Amino acid sequence: MVGMYAAAHGTDPSCQILRSLEVLGEKWTLLIVRDALKGSTRFGEFRDALKAPTDVLSARLASLVEHGILEKRPYAEPGSRERFSYHLTAAGDGLRLVIAALAQWSDEFDPATGERASVLVDAATGEPARLAFVRADGTAAQRPRLAPGPAASAAWRERYATGLVG
Repeated sequence: MVGMYAAAHGTDPSCQILRSLEVLGEKWTLLIVRDALKGSTRFGEFRDALKAPTDVLSARLASLVEHGILEKRPYAEPGSRERFSYHLTAAGDGLRLVIAALAQWSDEFDPATGERASVLVDAATGEPARLAFVRADGTAAQRPRLAPGPAASAAWRERYATGLVG
């Protein structure tokens, strides 16, 4: 599943961004994850909040389950048939950082004209929080950038070595 597009199209399957976009690169996907982080678990909750077409929502939920981002659990209301709820896995909860980064980016570079729908806060204190890059020792990193990793292509290593990378 993950990495299949890259392999099929002759692109680098070691690229983390490409592999992530294969799973997450459709707008409904991240909106479902956002709402799951806000506590939605049932199909109807996602449908009502997102106003997504039901066929699209069904397909996106199935994809998120298939890729291990959501876990499907059966439930039944008294007197009703069995249905399923959707819960974030560890991989899904790991997208909390991505959702927060997108919100922070939007606040800075494409701010809403009115009030923000969500704010980032420390879960323990409720104090405002902000994403930041830190070094392994916990100190702030200044203007971090991507660097070639062990599986980097020769072209990527060359661009990096010649200083063509921001």
